[in-house]
Amino acid sequence: MKYFFILGNNPALSLAEILSVVKPKSFVLLSEEFLIVETQVVLNPTNLIDILGGTIKIGLIKDELVISNYKNKIEAAVIQIIKNRQKEVATGKFNFGFSNYSNLDLGHLGLQIKKNLLALEINSRFVVSRENTLSSVIVEQNKLLRKGVEIVFARQADSIILGETLAVQPFKSLSYRDFGRPARDDKSGMLPPKLAKIMINLAEVKKEKLLVDPFCGSGTILSEAILMGYKNLYGLDLSVKAIDDSWKNINWLREQYQTEPVSIKFKVKNVLDLAKFIKINSVGAFVSEPYLGPQRGKIEFKLVIKELEYLYTKALEQMYRVLEKGGRVVMVWPVFYGNKFVNPRIGEFRQISLLPDNIKNEEVIKKQISPRGNIIYGRAGQKVFREVIVLEK
Repeated sequence: MKYFFILGNNPALSLAEILSVVKPKSFVLLSEEFLIVETQVVLNPTNLIDILGGTIKIGLIKDELVISNYKNKIEAAVIQIIKNRQKEVATGKFNFGFSNYSNLDLGHLGLQIKKNLLALEINSRFVVSRENTLSSVIVEQNKLLRKGVEIVFARQADSIILGETLAVQPFKSLSYRDFGRPARDDKSGMLPPKLAKIMINLAEVKKEKLLVDPFCGSGTILSEAILMGYKNLYGLDLSVKAIDDSWKNINWLREQYQTEPVSIKFKVKNVLDLAKFIKINSVGAFVSEPYLGPQRGKIEFKLVIKELEYLYTKALEQMYRVLEKGGRVVMVWPVFYGNKFVNPRIGEFRQISLLPDNIKNEEVIKKQISPRGNIIYGRAGQKVFREVIVLEK
């Protein structure tokens, strides 16, 4: 089966997550946002989009046209996709829209399709946008997944790809969990739920294994883990307020989403004492955003970096002791102003490369890769970027 994935604003991280979760037979990155994946099994895009944090849309490749003759065949191909889809939806006006991911010359294809559908006695509405592509918001608001169809176009070498969108990112729910939760601490920084999901997926840990966040903050990672089906969770933090905030957010999440029962504990503990209260070789994975240093004011980089390197080195020593063989640590290390890195010692851990070397060298990916081969997450003008680290015992 061939599927397309529309990647988020960090294509490198989105791709790494898809490779970890889907484990495709093969894949082709057509642009910074358009990925084609071939799988040996049938995917469930509706479920998958809820699991992934870095994917905007998922769909099925429906047709491929030769570039030299696509203008003569594209109309019939689109009509066929719409007719097949129209049989599946309830009666009423059929909405359809296009997303052009390769700047193809589609001319007045949408209006022509609308006329042809009318001749077939299909009452339709052509959904348009100011951009070449429809956002997830437009797709959702116009019910293109429930009462219509979004058809995507892309170019691969000498072919034109036609795909049908089957799922879009649940933007309302993600935003609600980010800004609607009762306990937020903007001063210490807030890990976005999308990034939390990505980090959990990169851990590649089984749902029944113990997943620990030793710097849990307000509980974002463990909240997302609950929604993703993890059953055995443990949150630690030095701050009493952080633990209180985590409980507030977890209880709120349980009420809002009516989640299944899980085993979850929160304790005020120091990560440097892990081996004193967690059994050796018992943890399936550590997933965490640790203390990243001061977020505001003037930063004395040499002093801050030295302190963080000591903290992370000692924390990793403790994590290694209690982690089971093959278990992973997924965490972020700060990159100040995009070029000042921390260099803790990773000891006996093996660093996991999230992407194949040939992909790291592609222009759309290269700018998001750190000098040591990890993925950088951040926005232009941001003071502290995140470097995503994956280590394995």
